Amino acid sequence: MRTQLYIDGSFGPADNGATFETIDPATENVFSEVASGGASDVDRAVLAARRAFDSGIWSNLPALERASILRRIAKGITDNLELLSRLETRDNGKPLPEAQWDIEDAAYCFEFYAKMIEGDAKADSQAIDVGDIRFDSRIWQEPVGVVAAITPWNFPMLMAVWKLAPALAAGCTIVLKPSELCSMTCYELARIVDTAGLPKGVFNLVTGLGPTAGAALTAHRLVDKIAFTGSVATGGKVMQAASAGIRTVSLELGGKSPFIVFDDCQIDKAVEWIMFGIFWNKGEVCSATSRVLVHHRIYQKLIARLKKETERISIGVGDQEGVKLGPIVAKVQYDKIMGILERAKNSGASLVTGGGRPTGFDSGFFIAPSIFSDVPRDAEIWTEEIFGPVVCLNSFETEAEAIEMANDSPFGLAAAVMSDDLDRCDRVAAKLRAGVVWINCSQPTFTQAPWGGYKSSGIGRELGRAGYEAYLETKQVTRFDHTEDWGWYQAPGPSK
Repeated sequence: MRTQLYIDGSFGPADNGATFETIDPATENVFSEVASGGASDVDRAVLAARRAFDSGIWSNLPALERASILRRIAKGITDNLELLSRLETRDNGKPLPEAQWDIEDAAYCFEFYAKMIEGDAKADSQAIDVGDIRFDSRIWQEPVGVVAAITPWNFPMLMAVWKLAPALAAGCTIVLKPSELCSMTCYELARIVDTAGLPKGVFNLVTGLGPTAGAALTAHRLVDKIAFTGSVATGGKVMQAASAGIRTVSLELGGKSPFIVFDDCQIDKAVEWIMFGIFWNKGEVCSATSRVLVHHRIYQKLIARLKKETERISIGVGDQEGVKLGPIVAKVQYDKIMGILERAKNSGASLVTGGGRPTGFDSGFFIAPSIFSDVPRDAEIWTEEIFGPVVCLNSFETEAEAIEMANDSPFGLAAAVMSDDLDRCDRVAAKLRAGVVWINCSQPTFTQAPWGGYKSSGIGRELGRAGYEAYLETKQVTRFDHTEDWGWYQAPGPSK
């Protein structure tokens, strides 16, 4: 299979004909060649998006008509659920049921924003009382313009849709650059968009490498907004590039999310949510609750139960029945995690289980689900995002100590707390410095609710109404009643 770029309504190769290989992480075999766009391809895509936006062919289309096309895209995704899910599994390595959930969520995201703009269709502006009846002042909201969307490899299609659906709903035009590690379902999404009848130039896909296609896209002078999901290091480079033109930036970056477990909860339920919070999607989740803080009274008992259940996890190729943990996405990520695990063993932390390649897997990028306990708080494995199936545990004695330990991180994407005392849960949730807090659970994510973090975990919010408004500009329009006299040279001036 060989993919192409999608620019100005047409599929075609990169200008220089370059491609890169896609590797199946379960077998380490090449299964596709992906078009590798460069600066000239990015320029063509941005110019197409610019023309489409400035023409008003999409932004001036009535909201109900935009919603209709969004619904056609949603249907195209649903109609291709099996193809997209299996392709996602082969490209990323995640178990097939998880891929199916992701693709279903992607379809729903288009439906959600279609419904939102249908509901907003009758509201053309919002009046403001400025305290002077001679003036009629209103707020208009307009699309921000051309959006550069740069998306990651852990949820390849879903993370792209988190940006595409609200941006298109708002009336923006887009150039999408997915991760070079997982581009396949974004290519299929371009085919679905093309069939849905989106006007040419409104959506463009440039697959390619970060240092070439990604850098050219973030630096392009005709881009109005950059929406990026990825690492903190790359997010910093995106901000620097955007500063040259003072462009709007949304960043969804990393995390090292804490999970506080009090001693009044049921250990079985706590273990279930701890496992879901770190081993779902192989731990390749920015919000993964990878730092678990357990009350000292149940610490050893919980570790023993967590070890037992973790060692029962079925590891294997993602499309095999019953598999719960697939391979790491790529060799570069596999090697990074393996290096961290080796250093962790010498950090003073206690290895409970895992810590390397699982028995019986001689090929593929497989890592056993790993648990470390009594981890020094300055250890790399406790402070840095690993993005793999690795969880660290420490104990605490008081509520205040747990909160202090949870907040002792440069990240602030998510956090979780578990207790049968709901008043305590609410009290702790209020003190956690994180953009998303879960009570008695971990990782549920809803299209209707805003998503984003504090501190180094990012800027802005995705999903919900906040995710839609992130692609709008706010304009104040004030009209003077021309039948009135102004006489600024006689009057003391407008009131403030």
